[in-house]
Amino acid sequence: MALSPGKRLGPYEITAPIGAGGMGEVNRATDTNLKRQVAIKVLPAAVASDPERLARFQREAEVLAALNHPNIAHIHGLENSDGNIALVMELVEGRTIADRIAQGAIPLDEALPIATQIAEALEAAHERGIIHRDLKPANIKLRPDGTVKVLDFGLAKPFEQTTPLPGDLTQSPTVLSPAPTLAGVLLGTAAYMSPEQARGKAVDKRTDVWAFGCVLFEMLTGKKPFEGDTLADAVAAIVKNEPDWRALPTGTPATVQSVIARCLRKDPAQRLHDIADGRFQIEEALNNPVASAPVIPVRRHREWAGWIVAALSLGAAAFLAARPSIDSPPGDPLSVPIFPPEKTAFSGAINTTVNVPSFALSPDGRAVVFSAETPGDKPMLWVRSMDRLGPRQLAGTEDAQDPLWSPDSRWIAFFANGELKKIPAAGGAVQVITQTAADFRGGSWGPDGTIIFGLGAEPIQRVNDAGGKTTTVTIIDASGHEGTHRNPHLLPNGKHFLYSIFGSRQDRSGVYVGSLDGKTKKLLVNVSTNAVYAPPGYLLYVDGNTLWGQKFDVERLEVEGQPFLVAEHVGRNTAMMGAVSASTTGIIAYADTLLHNGRLSWIDRKGTPLGSTGPLEGDYIDFRLSPDEQRLAASLVDPKTNIVEIWLTDLARSSTTRVSSGGLVTASPSWSPDGTRLMFRSNRNGIIEFFEKSAAGGGNDRLVLPGAQMPSLNLIPSDWSPDGRNVIFSAPAPGSENDLWLWPVTAGGRPAKLIASPANQMHGNFSPAAGLVAYTSSETGKFEVYVETIPRSDRRWPVSTNGGYEPRWRADGREIYYLSEGQKLMAVTVGAGPTFGIPTPLFQTRVQPGVMALRTHYVPSRDGQRFLVNTASDKPGSPITVVLNWTAILKK
Repeated sequence: MALSPGKRLGPYEITAPIGAGGMGEVNRATDTNLKRQVAIKVLPAAVASDPERLARFQREAEVLAALNHPNIAHIHGLENSDGNIALVMELVEGRTIADRIAQGAIPLDEALPIATQIAEALEAAHERGIIHRDLKPANIKLRPDGTVKVLDFGLAKPFEQTTPLPGDLTQSPTVLSPAPTLAGVLLGTAAYMSPEQARGKAVDKRTDVWAFGCVLFEMLTGKKPFEGDTLADAVAAIVKNEPDWRALPTGTPATVQSVIARCLRKDPAQRLHDIADGRFQIEEALNNPVASAPVIPVRRHREWAGWIVAALSLGAAAFLAARPSIDSPPGDPLSVPIFPPEKTAFSGAINTTVNVPSFALSPDGRAVVFSAETPGDKPMLWVRSMDRLGPRQLAGTEDAQDPLWSPDSRWIAFFANGELKKIPAAGGAVQVITQTAADFRGGSWGPDGTIIFGLGAEPIQRVNDAGGKTTTVTIIDASGHEGTHRNPHLLPNGKHFLYSIFGSRQDRSGVYVGSLDGKTKKLLVNVSTNAVYAPPGYLLYVDGNTLWGQKFDVERLEVEGQPFLVAEHVGRNTAMMGAVSASTTGIIAYADTLLHNGRLSWIDRKGTPLGSTGPLEGDYIDFRLSPDEQRLAASLVDPKTNIVEIWLTDLARSSTTRVSSGGLVTASPSWSPDGTRLMFRSNRNGIIEFFEKSAAGGGNDRLVLPGAQMPSLNLIPSDWSPDGRNVIFSAPAPGSENDLWLWPVTAGGRPAKLIASPANQMHGNFSPAAGLVAYTSSETGKFEVYVETIPRSDRRWPVSTNGGYEPRWRADGREIYYLSEGQKLMAVTVGAGPTFGIPTPLFQTRVQPGVMALRTHYVPSRDGQRFLVNTASDKPGSPITVVLNWTAILKK
């Protein structure tokens, strides 16, 4: 019988239907004991009322529950309540492979990693003697993190029924039989049944191998290998016909074609005997991909050929004019621009105000990995191989930043959501190496499997690429005014490394060389930046917006001679990391700063533009209106220096003046309730501290929260309480994301944690009448808006219902606004109690993508009738530039 929402089966409360079919009705439910979401599959009455079949199902479920594999949906148990027999299973979020195929054929570099995970699931089940019997795209889910989950293992056997199900064969109906034994049973799905299954013969694991071949064929071509308008037609096609092999995309590796052909042999004796054999061949194709771009014959310097192909595809006619042949290296450097995929933009570090793209050139010089995002979505890693004309996305790399390559160029490590992870460069399952703090600051991968990385105000860390204990390899000398060690880069011997030290003393800050045994510490370049090593013996580093090179003796660990200019318009972020990477093959790559240019525009509640205000178009980090709405305080990036400064605009007179600067970042202005003072953050002393200044624009900045009281690299003040007594700010905690802190603005006031969890809390915003605070949290896995009391109590209210961030109150406290995941401006009424209404969309914005915790995207007017929105510019961003034969500049 159908279960309605609210129905209880033991500890499980039904919340919503998911679907139904021959194997029973499936519902989403809440496990009230363990506070988790599960899937409940209620057995059909024909099974539940038959003791023999129910006993067989019980035995089958016990075997299936023993399966514990990351690519198999797990069975939690059985529940018998009010005559309903239900199977409790892992709830797998995401779309099915059938949903994905409905959008068209899956590209090869996306399909093969999916196929390897399906094969791994089948392999694990077959080792336990379990056959799926009903493998099809609709029974395979692709989670948002890229993990494949195979559903309904072995469940067809106990669900035998008398009459085949009606339905459209194109929707893959499951066909069942009443026969009590495997011989003579017609089990499975019409389009994916093996010939022996279609004939009702006994089946073994080779029937799953057949279905796997069908699924892989359909993923690559977008159509089934065997189709028919009726069940009889489908069975006839399976038994007699061959797939249309011409449908496989051009460039499908021979090994993959061989796997599909051997899976789809009609005689089981000639079929691929074990799914593991097919998995090995697919992995071989992934690790040695066949080039899909035309190949230019080159007798020497083969690692350049692909980049030259890329250059030609981008119209590098000047290169052709200058070089009649490419049999030898070109005499001049050759630059190849790499742009992000269509409708995406490069992304950088999540905790940096001024940013550069997160990217890395592979050690063999044959690929670039970079992070890119679609507005409203999470950034992902993409790989641009030299032998392909376009980049490919690496599934499972959401929120990735600071990618780094293994020395053999076969793996990519990256930081995401408090974890250091790795993934095959060709795509595949993501593996966690270690848990880290949220403030990741670059890393490097050595030849012996050692990975070193920086973490905020901590020493350089060391961990093995297989995981295990993390240890420190540097010691921060507080007496020497060292604030942080970061941006490590291992040298060729794997024992020494470059790294950066930043602190309050300029003479101690710069690029150092250290050693894994802790015995070496030597200042090389007295510039606040990072450096990389480029063979045959150079340091490359960014100073200002210029990329410099300098000879470096890797044996004596000393720089030699004077720096020389390599390139201009090269970016450096506020974490002092320059956007440069080098291979071991004479190729380098660099990028300019990511400027999120926009214009501050007034927009009414219907989305009608009312005009612009403030300075002209630029990269606005944050902005706030004064309480009387007569002045605007905004943080802007200087495009020439990448320094962030605060500017004050008199809106009535349209005059703008700079009110504060210093260090690389002076930002996040917050008005006092009476409009006479500005609170802001600055790293002018080497670490983020809070300062205060007269809002009239004159006088000196006054340090009010020294770094010694709150040693963090990323304090972000977000609001000043209506009574002027407290400031709320966010700051990363060790080993976690941002927490919300409350700081009493009194002499000797000490910050105290207000809202903390392993998730990300930010955008704290006081209610106008005090007593409440709205904020953003990612505790559910995505950002949502909540309201809590101040002081805290046991009361908390969810405000957003399907994702949201950056809440702000109307001046009378009767409405809250926030941005949805799709960047719509939403409004929620606030009643007495308080009570919160249903979110209502006001209009679609075009705000800049960027770090949500660090940027302001909109502010409402006091009456909530109009909104000042940072509307994104349509100007394209700068590319990542790959330079071949870069050392040729030395000849000039």
